[in-house]
Amino acid sequence: MKFLDEAVIEVRAGNGGDGCVSFRREANLPLGGPDGGDGGRGGSVIAMCVANLNTLIDFRYQQHFRAHHGRSGAGRQRSGAAAADVILRVPVGTEITIEDEVLLADFACAGERTVVAQGGIGGRGNARFKTSTNRAPRRATRGTPGQERRLRLRLKLIADAGLVGLPNAGKSTFLAAVSRAKPKIADYPFTTLHPQLGVVVVDEASFVLADVPGLIANASDGVGLGDRFLSHLERCRVLLHLIDATADDVAGQYRTIRYELAAYGRGLEDKAEVVGLNKIDAVPVPARHKLLADLQAVSGGKPLAVSGASGEGVTPTLRRIVAAIGATTELETDAASENVG
Repeated sequence: MKFLDEAVIEVRAGNGGDGCVSFRREANLPLGGPDGGDGGRGGSVIAMCVANLNTLIDFRYQQHFRAHHGRSGAGRQRSGAAAADVILRVPVGTEITIEDEVLLADFACAGERTVVAQGGIGGRGNARFKTSTNRAPRRATRGTPGQERRLRLRLKLIADAGLVGLPNAGKSTFLAAVSRAKPKIADYPFTTLHPQLGVVVVDEASFVLADVPGLIANASDGVGLGDRFLSHLERCRVLLHLIDATADDVAGQYRTIRYELAAYGRGLEDKAEVVGLNKIDAVPVPARHKLLADLQAVSGGKPLAVSGASGEGVTPTLRRIVAAIGATTELETDAASENVG
């Protein structure tokens, strides 16, 4: 199934049915009084998060969703039927905003739902307006119109750790080596065009690792669709930053990605980071120490030598990711406890 992580749709809820003006007329009841019924509620448009979807591809072929109007009231105090709601099924991790960036929903769990367009309220029939001084009201109200909105849907992958790096840094090879994911692998840039997920198991722990397409300079401004790829890292707790050991300037590679993370914002630059010098099997042993020292000087932490192709350094890297995820989870738990307190 083709991966689609962004869509724009238009939704319109149904109008409420009109109230009815009617009077009871029977042979034995010439002055039976008002008996106009109320109008029915218009159908709403509801977004519901489901577990068996992983793309927004359905919204490529249909962008307009309209609910039916409520039925009008009738005599004998018969209320109009309410219209059925329209359900939009979206995958876990979907964020729904109005065009002016007002957040309507941010789904993190299957089963969550929210009304994205409220149906109109049915009008009141003249039976509702009967009083002691007005025994035969000829008044009824019309149903209110349903909401109409233009919505933007964005799918942000939910993963514990995210792979970042320049194109051809070996991210897909690493993901394939540590999980059962089968991303496309080739020795040219931009082999990966869509985010990939894999479940990684190390020792007694497991976590979900996301591989996003390679980032380039000015990715935060949308160059190479980088701003869309960066959005998939927002929910990750830890970033695994892979640097190509065969590149001419490993420190420059690191600075480029860090600059784009900071320029994009939304907390990416503050996330816990594990730095790996990848493709280390292609570098002579004497040269490794200098490359690691150069990378440590700019990253401020201790980078790991790793190779997704040969397996060298993979297990220590995964263990460091697990430790970072655990530390981040503890901080989030403590912060939540303080907020409750």
